[in-house]
Amino acid sequence: MLVDVRSRAEWAFVGVPVLAGIGKATLLVAWNDFDAGARVPDFLGRLNAALEAQGAGKDTPLYFICRSGSRSRNAAIEATTGGYAHCYNVDHGFEGDLDPDGHRGTAGGWKAEGLPWAQT
Repeated sequence: MLVDVRSRAEWAFVGVPVLAGIGKATLLVAWNDFDAGARVPDFLGRLNAALEAQGAGKDTPLYFICRSGSRSRNAAIEATTGGYAHCYNVDHGFEGDLDPDGHRGTAGGWKAEGLPWAQT
């Protein structure tokens, strides 16, 4: 299961990974509260609820993704601490590292690799 931990603004304006073609869901569970500019106080509780809604348990492999791989790494660590057995970080995230011009989206990451995504 892919867990996108970016903010609502990122999901809306940058896009989200799409796994429907392989019959999987992408869960949207923010690590930070964009409006408050701080960490979501109950990330693990929100993750638990989202996974339960999908019928997923503590043994379900979880792949965490954010913009570049930093927040998702922290989310994977917290989920592991919270009892999830198989947590992984998606290296380079959705938009990848900065390119020589200081932009994201061209230097690695989900979008640059040509993986499926959608934008609303």
